[in-house]
Amino acid sequence: MAPKPPALGSAPGNPGRSSVVRALLAADRRPRLGVGTLLCDVTRTLEIKVAVSAADIESGAATVSRPASAAARAVRFARRQPTFVAGLAVLALMVVAAVAAPLWWTRDPMQMRPAQRLRPPSEERWFGSDHFGRDVYSRTIYGTRISLSVGAAVSVVSLTLGTGLGLVIGFYRRLDTVVMRAMDGLMAIPAILLALALMALLRGSVRNVIIALVIPEIPRVTRLVRASVLSLREHTMVEAARALGVGTPRILLRYILPGLVAPLIVQATYIGASAILFEAYLSFLGAGTPPHIPSWGNIMAEGKTYVQLAFWIILFPGLFLALTVLAINLVGDGLRDLLDVRS
Repeated sequence: MAPKPPALGSAPGNPGRSSVVRALLAADRRPRLGVGTLLCDVTRTLEIKVAVSAADIESGAATVSRPASAAARAVRFARRQPTFVAGLAVLALMVVAAVAAPLWWTRDPMQMRPAQRLRPPSEERWFGSDHFGRDVYSRTIYGTRISLSVGAAVSVVSLTLGTGLGLVIGFYRRLDTVVMRAMDGLMAIPAILLALALMALLRGSVRNVIIALVIPEIPRVTRLVRASVLSLREHTMVEAARALGVGTPRILLRYILPGLVAPLIVQATYIGASAILFEAYLSFLGAGTPPHIPSWGNIMAEGKTYVQLAFWIILFPGLFLALTVLAINLVGDGLRDLLDVRS
């Protein structure tokens, strides 16, 4: 004798399906008479089948799909953005080296040992020694602090001042002509020449180097912000805020400034990279940080006289400088792609 098939409302192993069917059958308890009733029965049967299929899909999705782990997401992201991840890793390593310089098996970067001058790289001195017997490895690691500090400070200050000016002159058209002509005049002078001229007027120090590098960067940030504000000020949400009587400062901070965050973050990376390069240029030319402060530009400037006898004095600081600038540019390119910043 063949086993009796299960009823329509019974679905073993699938409580969600059985509950849906029982609910639909319970709602269908009424007398069946006539052609209209037959059409209603057909419609009800189709509804039951659709509900059963939906319940099966939901129960299957709940059992099959599982959220990916953090490690899997990190691997997928690294495969999609390999250059961004590589640049971020190198930049993070440089930051750790700058912050924890005494923990990286370094010595006093100012300690002189004339008896060990111009020694090549060895197990005792990884990057060799300079003409005063100072450890080039320790001076290079400590020079990371100066370069990264200058790059970060120039980025923050120039973005702050340039964003403020760009917001104001982009929203108030009366100030646009006067301020932008002054910015065009500053941009007509090459940045390195303007920085050299400013350093000739100021005394050599890290603070003055930051000031000399901030001034050429302000016009570039101002032009970027102004162009974005001119397009955003005609947006529907800004027009609606004006119609509601919202004040201009709140419109700038609440509706326009959030739209500038992505391009400003990308611009900050490029400003930081160029500031690190320009600081090295100024120090190499003797117009940057004082000679007693270990910076990559100062180390290479002192080693240029002995390049044929001790090339390592210039080689290792130059490698650190190139790797840092390359890493910052890779991070900037990756952020531009991730934030979908259109040039």
